[in-house]
Amino acid sequence: MRETGRVGVDIGGTFTDIVLVTDRGRTVSRKTPSTPSHPERAVLTGIGLALEEAGLRPADIVGVLHGTTVGSNAILQKKGGRTGLITTRGFRDVLEIGRLRTPGMFDLSWDKPVPLVPRHWRREAIERIAADGSVIEPLDVVALRDTGAFFRDEGIESIALCFINSYRNPLHERQAEEVLRTAYPEIAVTTSVAVLPEQREYERTSTTVVNAYVLPVLRDYLTSLVASLTKMGIAAPLYVSNSNGGLAPAALAAEKPVFFVSSGRAAGVAGAGDLGLRIGVPNLVAFDMGGTTASASLIKDGKLSRTTEYEFRAGISTPSRFIKAGGYMMRVPTVDVAEIGNGSGSIAYVDDGGLTCVGPISAGADPGPACYGAGGDRPTVTDANLVLGFLPDRLAGGTMTLDVGRARSAIEAHVARPLGLDVDEAAFGIRAIANANMARAIRAVTVERGLDPRDFKLLAYGGSGPNHACDLARILNVPEVLFPPAPGVFTAMGMLSGAIEHFLIRGVHQALDDISAAGLRALAEAMAQEARQEMSARGHGGAKVGLRFEIDLRFIGQDSELQIEFDPARAEEELSALRPRFLALYREVYGFVSADGVEAVNLRLTATAAADETRTDIWRGLHRAASDATRAGGERTRPICFQRGGERIETPVVDRDRFTGTMSGPVVIESADTTIVVPPGTTARADGVGNIAVSIDA
Repeated sequence: MRETGRVGVDIGGTFTDIVLVTDRGRTVSRKTPSTPSHPERAVLTGIGLALEEAGLRPADIVGVLHGTTVGSNAILQKKGGRTGLITTRGFRDVLEIGRLRTPGMFDLSWDKPVPLVPRHWRREAIERIAADGSVIEPLDVVALRDTGAFFRDEGIESIALCFINSYRNPLHERQAEEVLRTAYPEIAVTTSVAVLPEQREYERTSTTVVNAYVLPVLRDYLTSLVASLTKMGIAAPLYVSNSNGGLAPAALAAEKPVFFVSSGRAAGVAGAGDLGLRIGVPNLVAFDMGGTTASASLIKDGKLSRTTEYEFRAGISTPSRFIKAGGYMMRVPTVDVAEIGNGSGSIAYVDDGGLTCVGPISAGADPGPACYGAGGDRPTVTDANLVLGFLPDRLAGGTMTLDVGRARSAIEAHVARPLGLDVDEAAFGIRAIANANMARAIRAVTVERGLDPRDFKLLAYGGSGPNHACDLARILNVPEVLFPPAPGVFTAMGMLSGAIEHFLIRGVHQALDDISAAGLRALAEAMAQEARQEMSARGHGGAKVGLRFEIDLRFIGQDSELQIEFDPARAEEELSALRPRFLALYREVYGFVSADGVEAVNLRLTATAAADETRTDIWRGLHRAASDATRAGGERTRPICFQRGGERIETPVVDRDRFTGTMSGPVVIESADTTIVVPPGTTARADGVGNIAVSIDA
């Protein structure tokens, strides 16, 4: 029987990572430069190289699991589709009104994010549904067609429909959708009841608009990728990583892209949680540093931190119950990740006030850092690391040569000379600022949540994470850093450990004491039946589908809620236990509880089906593959500047496949996918299962 394989793909700002795992336990990983203008080209190149190395044919691939930054980049760069919004009369300006809050109370320089839909493309429909779901004013279909004609003439590619109280009665939204799709089939339509049938007009409108804005871009990309894979000879289904760390068919991602804006980075966290459980380390801070961004997420007691809303913005993006209005709101299930625009490709510069800044603008893959010699002339974190000796002169398994002369020239011209520093001092400053920026992301998921970083281990991955992780651990007093097998392609591997997911949400809107156990059980059964039908339609009817219910609870009169797990099969017992569970979680989150009554807002369902049953040894297999790719060689050293103004230290450089036992820092451990820096005052040891653990001396 011929060997088959699955492919995990992670597109980053600088590199595209490919991991191929076969049904016989073999693993191959590749890194190829990203192609931002046509992201699928790097994907096809990487898959082709992996297939060649594994000795497989395209027809042998049985699944492609994909994480992409296409959606987030469309928002960040304001390159989404031309989008129109149709809403109920009187609600045209909901996007600008928002929550009437600012992310910083005393920040007078803060500018509100520009709405993704300009005001002249926000139109009002003649209709009205009451808060109880009754129809006050029917939908004016003639006026709606006129609005559609206006959008067509304006070149609108995508329409967001969001009527007030449609979550109570979706009649008018569904009528409007049918009218617009029939009259203007060339324009995509997103209804709020399809993506977020939930109260709160701002959150619902914003989520719907983001979906409509990203839809044309992600749809076109996925269509092109599927066509290219088919042309290559790969007929296997394409799954896309969602923001919650799970997987869904590409067709769903093209229809509801708002659930996939944080694709990729969530898969890395899911992989970190899976690896933590396998090695018996339940408390981790997952730290990922790539070419454009760095992110951190918390894994506590073996469980991923998740939330139901996320604001995407430049600078530092973090789901928070306290910091609101800083970005574009998406109320969707997501892994709780703090992300900052600081990666190895982040550009360093001196601003008009003489302050040295690093990021959020990145050199990306094109033209890339100055040392790539591909046209970039601005200094980046990569250039600083190369000048200081933290990086070798060749990356990506020797396929990319770095030019230290170009790196020094860029740093001297743009940072050192304006500040009156020598190049090494300027380079060290760039690295230190990058470290300080990334430490903010880790603090956002620990200290700002009332947790002590010293109680966790830092799991570092991404192409650049292992280069900086020990410095961050020292800044935050984290006692130990773990480097997983092949950390440079870890996120792509995380997708291979994911599961197929489907989400449903239904409103409840009752005081907890008034809820009927029979009524709640009936609602849960209807949701479960719908989820199983959807899974069956996706080709997972024969698979065992897991169902996890959560109920949103809050104190009566409050605006935000917490999610409590709920088992509808034991509805009577569960209802009596919900209030104590809610109070305990509320006290953990906010530090106090109220004597007020509790009300239920929504019932949520996450349905999962295992993506593959043969994934038990993927981490060890990946370690072997990465080791095979490293270059052989004897002992060697490299002079590295570990301290500002200090002498360079001749530091041993060891290939990762040759690293065994224990070594005291300084030492550099190299592999095809990344460089692990073990500074002085630390101790590195191989743990026997493919990881390297570094103890940070007090």
